[in-house]
Amino acid sequence: MNADTPLQLLGGLTAAEFLRDYWQRKPLLVRQAIPDFESPLSADELAGLSLEESMESRIVLEHGKTPWEMRRGPFQEEDYQHLPEQDWTLLVQAVDQFVPEVAQLLEQFRFLPSWRIDDVMISYAAPGGGVGPHFDNYDVFLLQGHGRRRWKVGQMCSSDSPLREHADLRILADFEQSDEWVLEPGDMLYLPPRLAHYGIAEDECMTYSIGFRAPSAAEVLTHFTDFLGQFLSDEERYTDAGLQPVGDDPHQIQRDALERLQGLIQEHMSDERLLLTWFGQFMTEPRYPELVAGEEIPEEELFGALEDGALLVRNPSARLAWSEIDIGLVLFASGQSVLLPGQLKELLKLVCSADALHLENLGQWLADDDARKLLAELVKQGSLEFADE
Repeated sequence: MNADTPLQLLGGLTAAEFLRDYWQRKPLLVRQAIPDFESPLSADELAGLSLEESMESRIVLEHGKTPWEMRRGPFQEEDYQHLPEQDWTLLVQAVDQFVPEVAQLLEQFRFLPSWRIDDVMISYAAPGGGVGPHFDNYDVFLLQGHGRRRWKVGQMCSSDSPLREHADLRILADFEQSDEWVLEPGDMLYLPPRLAHYGIAEDECMTYSIGFRAPSAAEVLTHFTDFLGQFLSDEERYTDAGLQPVGDDPHQIQRDALERLQGLIQEHMSDERLLLTWFGQFMTEPRYPELVAGEEIPEEELFGALEDGALLVRNPSARLAWSEIDIGLVLFASGQSVLLPGQLKELLKLVCSADALHLENLGQWLADDDARKLLAELVKQGSLEFADE
């Protein structure tokens, strides 16, 4: 995608202009970002998904047994028969992993790194429904799919922003409104992290929320150091060869001890190859790892099927990314990584981007031993699978 091409999705801005002026800076309202948009799912179909064990769903009632009562799915059909006529919302996470037509929406956002995209959450709201004024720590695009929703935006927030007492929802105690807009089907609102916002359904409506992964500093430090620990022996410890005699007080920790400790930490934290390996695995970890389960198929059977016209597709729950390092390529697939020779670069691009892999686009790769091994491993791991007939 050309960064200098105006995009309807961004209201005529180029990707470069949007990233420079709006991304993680300020909101952007785009009327008819997707002209004549029709929701791929009906409200009844979304409710049907919330009955499934594999789906992550919630219902929020503004006036429930408690203010802003939250109920967790999976739900039963009778649960919907006892809901009020207004002031409640159903939210279903990661619908893109289960409905191909919803996953197709993500193609519109390929001006952003695909490994940053988290999922597409869809909400249905009865008139007046919402989840209260709140803020998120990640970027989100709010695409109106059906009906109308009024969005109010307010102040920038932080972990110090006062919240109402609530066991499940992070509802702001104070909301300082600065703007508001009513969105209709096809309209979209981009919100940067930590911007307070409050959506209220004008009538029955559905909203598609395209959210992005943004690991916290605490997650990065905790998970990366745990990862590093796998490669360090117990013999590698704090040392102080050349230590000088203590001065007047042997209980004092001297500056030179801190400098040695910093050196020990920095020696490992600055290893870019290990950092990349951890980051790629972390950012491609599936939301639902149990759905990425492959099968070991004999190579002759796998490639025989491809030669007979079978299609390999990405598992909807899988996440793929790749990078280039000094000794070759690294493919990250659903939380795992593999080092590969540099000549497979075009194959990695194909595996990560193609709708399907088949005899025609794989072509010469089917005669390459490294390529065949990689494809077989991805099927075994579960990131690739045969398309349903």
